[in-house]
Amino acid sequence: MDNGRHLLVIRLSAMGDVAMTVPVIKSLLDAYPDLKVTVLTKKFLVPIFNGLERVNVHVADVSGKHKGVYGLWILYQELKVLKIDAVADLHNVLRSNILKQYFRLDRIPFIQIDKGRKEKKALTAEKNRVFKQLKTTHQRYADVFSQMGYPFNLTTNNYLPKRTLPKFILDTVGSDSRKWVGIAPFAAFSGKMYPLELMEQVVRDLNSTNQYKILLFGGGQKEKELLDSWAVAYKDCLSVVGKLTLEEELALISNLDVMVSMDSGNAHLAALFGIPTITLWGVTHPFAGFYPYGQDLDNALLSDRTSYPLIPTSIYGNKVPKGYENVMTSIAPEDVLEKIIFLLNA
Repeated sequence: MDNGRHLLVIRLSAMGDVAMTVPVIKSLLDAYPDLKVTVLTKKFLVPIFNGLERVNVHVADVSGKHKGVYGLWILYQELKVLKIDAVADLHNVLRSNILKQYFRLDRIPFIQIDKGRKEKKALTAEKNRVFKQLKTTHQRYADVFSQMGYPFNLTTNNYLPKRTLPKFILDTVGSDSRKWVGIAPFAAFSGKMYPLELMEQVVRDLNSTNQYKILLFGGGQKEKELLDSWAVAYKDCLSVVGKLTLEEELALISNLDVMVSMDSGNAHLAALFGIPTITLWGVTHPFAGFYPYGQDLDNALLSDRTSYPLIPTSIYGNKVPKGYENVMTSIAPEDVLEKIIFLLNA
């Protein structure tokens, strides 16, 4: 059914959401060797797709030339010349719905993701909650392609190969034989973020073993200042904030031995390369379907639902009910450290 057809995949959202498309697209192309894909996404996310065969990226400048209804018309004209046969909308928001109307002018099939809003609302309801595992986001993406006539099996181990590290990164990190632990202590919402004083305790205790190189990930000036201070305080720590491009950061992540992250983008980036990834969960929960690709569920450290029965309070972590501000203190730093060392020695 592929016979040289060209699919457009739309995913314009946050880094984690975009990263989750990669193993799905990779599995799709493995199943259909003559198919080719163009991904429509934001410019800074282009490196995520580097090295994927038969995948091109078209940049959507949604705050510039592609802004608004007229800007999306310009974008549509750019896409039209690529001779797209069908569109997989893995975003399903206002922008992509406007594009849908434009593609209809040429009768190009346009299939959109079912985000499962009803089930997600039931999962986070205060009353009559339905607490169960929902379909994963990866499977929701795969379902779109199935509806287009491209069914395939979404395996849990279709990882990207390790990327080559530039010499300057090797020189910066050091070339000794110690294992590398990545720690990404930040998240978009406070309800998803492990208390920094507890994460610093994890870093301090890991540093005291003198056995591992600890690489700190983040973004923005405040995060940089904090992680730089940890790097000064703990001799086996190195902050890479502000020092690497996303492409270089991905290369570094692909060479880690373990990643420790919140329910956030860095977890999904590490999972692309099959890096054992420990995730810490606050007011969100893996049942919502955003668990990192191919990861063992034992790698998830969850806040205590016995003490905080309203978890998950929201799908994205942006709603923190009164009394739920400190849910993540129910995850002991000792448990985080124990999980790191266990995976490093597995």
